[in-house]
Amino acid sequence: MQSTTSAYPSPTKGASLILSFRLQHKTTLIVGGGLLAASRALAALEADSNVVIFARKDFICDELRWRQRQGEVIVFGSDDLPSSSSHHEDGDAQAINAYLSSNPGTVSFVCVTDTLSGSLRRSQISAARIYHACKAHNVLVNVTDMPEYCDFSFTSTHRWDDPCTGTKSALQVGVTTNGQGCRLAGRIKREIVAALPKEVGGALKRVGELRLLAKEKTREVLSQPTQDETTFYEELEVVEDNCIASPNRPVSQRSQSETPSEYARRCMKWVAQVSEYWPFHQLANMTLLDMEEILSGGHSPPARPVDTALRSIHELTLTKPPGRILLVGSGPGHPSLLTLATHTALTKMADIVLSDKLVPSAVLDLIPSSVTIRIARKFPGNAEGAQIEMMEAAVDAAKQGLCVVRLKQGDPAIYGRFGEEVLYFRAHGFEPLVIPGVSSAIAAPTFAGIPVTQRGVAESLMVCTGVGRAGKTVVLPGYERGRTLVILMGVARLAQVIRTLMQEGDRDGAPYPPHLPIAIIERASMSDQRVITSTLKDIVQAMDSIGEQRPPAMMVVGWAALALWGDGDMSVLDAKDGNGDEERISNWLGSKVGWRVREGLDDGWQYF
Repeated sequence: MQSTTSAYPSPTKGASLILSFRLQHKTTLIVGGGLLAASRALAALEADSNVVIFARKDFICDELRWRQRQGEVIVFGSDDLPSSSSHHEDGDAQAINAYLSSNPGTVSFVCVTDTLSGSLRRSQISAARIYHACKAHNVLVNVTDMPEYCDFSFTSTHRWDDPCTGTKSALQVGVTTNGQGCRLAGRIKREIVAALPKEVGGALKRVGELRLLAKEKTREVLSQPTQDETTFYEELEVVEDNCIASPNRPVSQRSQSETPSEYARRCMKWVAQVSEYWPFHQLANMTLLDMEEILSGGHSPPARPVDTALRSIHELTLTKPPGRILLVGSGPGHPSLLTLATHTALTKMADIVLSDKLVPSAVLDLIPSSVTIRIARKFPGNAEGAQIEMMEAAVDAAKQGLCVVRLKQGDPAIYGRFGEEVLYFRAHGFEPLVIPGVSSAIAAPTFAGIPVTQRGVAESLMVCTGVGRAGKTVVLPGYERGRTLVILMGVARLAQVIRTLMQEGDRDGAPYPPHLPIAIIERASMSDQRVITSTLKDIVQAMDSIGEQRPPAMMVVGWAALALWGDGDMSVLDAKDGNGDEERISNWLGSKVGWRVREGLDDGWQYF
């Protein structure tokens, strides 16, 4: 389904290509000996680079002298390198050229730092000569405060600590304003760092260990001579890349005859899903036992042991009465959309919370630290087993006299296995109290500016799922002009769903027209919400073009998707034969694009 319009994004000039480099066995040459040179040296050392300082020996700061004594950097003075006029800054270019000539291919970057104000400020002419000398050797250069002589620039960078070990983690963030405001870049960086929990560094370290363990386990299964090792690891890299872009892409259910390749794919899927859904603090505190259990089948660790005995003043053992189970809806994700009943259950009543993986950290962070939290590990191929495990955990905890909150995303009755859990708990002696939640089927389109019902556009609403029990396909409803179709849990199978709607397949009714509007809403109500609006014929290409997906996501199919755009269009049902629809779509999306992408929430939500 190729788009006939030029819908790929046009490049907007003025940005930087932001890359990260590992400089092991490479050299960074820093010109200047001041505090900025010391800062650049530290950054290069942390990137495993060799560091050479070129500066006048009587103008080298204490930090660089200390690093020289420690053997971390090599310092050359102007007199140490050959040049025709080594005692004058105009000879520095010749000296640097001589160094590069005698060390071919080892220097990756040259940083000229002594062009700031001061008594020894390097002139623009001298900086230009150094720049051209380096370019003759194909070495990239950065000259401070002279952007015309910069092949690259430094971002305002922060590196997180691992709170468990106190050491630096591998996680870094860098901000650049492309020369438009260095001071502002520093402030933006601080705001980003402050907005993220301190555990993110430790979370990355634990996830890295989990990935390594997953790869080690796949090497173990290679002892079965079923596949060439080179082919196996090539496939594994493809699997990992696909998991990063689409962690919810379906896989088959587990079986006893699982091949090594299937096992490897499943492991990487589980790693991707843990990375996507677990709260940072839980990732940061992952133990080796947790990792082993994840890779062995996604089973949850045993709940925290609870002392169920009470002591009276006469030393008689009293047993706690049976507890209770609350089946609670958490809404679409934004904490302000929790009902008062849900908020009370989480903050005042719960002894243990058994949460679905899609419930965001912003909601889980409201739960007191004294309350045990367990996340359902419904990883691909293991959803049924994980569901049973969570229900068993709820019953076990309730029998110990605890108040169990079974926390579901959205509303428990909208594709939340509400019925199965109620009947299971009832069969085990507990009648759960069900607390409704705001369903994403209604809230997400509202956040996206789409009225699922609207006079003149949509007279009815139908909600369905894109995937049936155990991953089976479902029969989708046929097209009706005045109906909005909301499809939950179907974006991972987007191409298949679109084919079913437009062509022959498991559909009950008329096919959908190719030009019909569709919106895909990702991470509804969260700060990184994204809405992709297009037509049925172009939506697959649109999703491929934007790259990484942001689960959870849902589809809204129908004319309601364009009803409130711009000046609005409330005349859809006046044209029952479809006359004028192509013009309607053109007015909505424009004549040269096949889709539109909107990021973030509307102004005002930051106050809630």
